[in-house]
Amino acid sequence: MSHQQQSRTCPGSSKAVLREAYDTALLDLDGVVYAGGEAIDHAVQALGEARDAGMHLAYVTNNALRTPDAVATHLTELGVPAERGDVITSAQAVARLIADQVPEGSRVLVIGGEGLRVALRERGLEPVDSAEDSPVAVAQGYGGPDLPWSRFAEASYAIRAGVPWFASNTDLTIPSARGIAPGNGAAVEVVRIATGAEPQVAGKPLPPMHRETILRTGAERALVVGDRLDTDIEGANGGGVDSLLVLTGVTDAAQLLAAEAKYRPTYVDADLRGLLTGQPEVVRMDGAFTCGGWTASVRGDALGLDGEGEPMDALRAMCAAAWTEAGDGESGLDAGEALKKAGLA
Repeated sequence: MSHQQQSRTCPGSSKAVLREAYDTALLDLDGVVYAGGEAIDHAVQALGEARDAGMHLAYVTNNALRTPDAVATHLTELGVPAERGDVITSAQAVARLIADQVPEGSRVLVIGGEGLRVALRERGLEPVDSAEDSPVAVAQGYGGPDLPWSRFAEASYAIRAGVPWFASNTDLTIPSARGIAPGNGAAVEVVRIATGAEPQVAGKPLPPMHRETILRTGAERALVVGDRLDTDIEGANGGGVDSLLVLTGVTDAAQLLAAEAKYRPTYVDADLRGLLTGQPEVVRMDGAFTCGGWTASVRGDALGLDGEGEPMDALRAMCAAAWTEAGDGESGLDAGEALKKAGLA
């Protein structure tokens, strides 16, 4: 049985190393493998060891800007050998979503980058640049920091004229080398405000992206690996697939502790080295939760933590205490002092 079908009040454990327990890792890219174009610490070595051990690596990204060829080339340059077919993007998912609803050869107004254009052409659709080109759909995806403001105006003109609107994803932010930047979701909000319309969305955590991933990878025992609770982890939970959250991107330890049930991962680790290990068990005893050398418990309106050891073991124990106290809801416990004690704040 998948961990997703069991209680989500405690992180899962695995005696087997994860690279052996699952046949395919469905890896997010931004914030997991790289940030701002540079490899995240330990990512290249960890992925190489997982691949050499026989684990299939697939790269699943909500970023619709670059083509699968470009992504695969970039990964290979970083030291993570990848081919075009190893990359699944939200541009591919939204192109399939549109193609299922419009005739082949239809014109689609593109608000985004080359990745979206290539994906639409692969589905037999014709990208166009103006609302005056008689498009039958509007496709919006991340276009990078230099996307002209005039593109939002073209989308608004077409949508207000009754053209259906599709978005590759609605991630509000995207990790970069300099920090967290506005993502496609922020751009979608611009068009939403101008039109009052709602797009059909394809990317994580929604079913079209999950469908695209399974169709392209054929994974049987998949493990979703991501840095975002509201896309990677929610999407895995919605698809009934186990997940590993790594703390190298958007989500920090405090946000993980507060997460409601639909955002809780099966496993948590500091980075992609988590693929190369098992996951320790969290043991409950007398209302407290122990993992490694740490014990966490609820003390009034705060999380308490005693012991010493690896920071991730402390976080796993704290997750169990916070999630159990919160049930399926969001935890409001003050975790500040416990996180400091664990070296996670």
